[in-house]
Amino acid sequence: QVQLVESGGGLVQAGGSLRLSCAASGRTFSNYPMGWFRQAPGKEREFVAGISWSGGSTYYTGSVKGRFTISRDNAKSTVYLQMNSLKPEDTAVYYCAADPKVHTIVVDGTADYWGQGTQVTVSA
Repeated sequence: QVQLVESGGGLVQAGGSLRLSCAASGRTFSNYPMGWFRQAPGKEREFVAGISWSGGSTYYTGSVKGRFTISRDNAKSTVYLQMNSLKPEDTAVYYCAADPKVHTIVVDGTADYWGQGTQVTVSA
């Protein structure tokens, strides 16, 4: 089992920045690729960003490329999502996820383990 707890969400004006954190506990964090997903009201959950277990490979959905950066600190068992130039359409609940296979996160859009989510609201 892997337990994931997100933090760092909040209300920000368009053009602003937020940094989300996801602290992991349980099984060895460094063994797991990680990802961030989001779900806006009335919409399906979507993949946002993913990172390999080593941090050497990162993946992004097109709408956030150049604005969001995913990173991880295996010594702290934490994955981050730095979000810059935020837009109102980025408003959603953001979820951290872990899975043994990066393909599952990036291509299949799902994962074995999920956090409880953190709300991000971007005002116009």
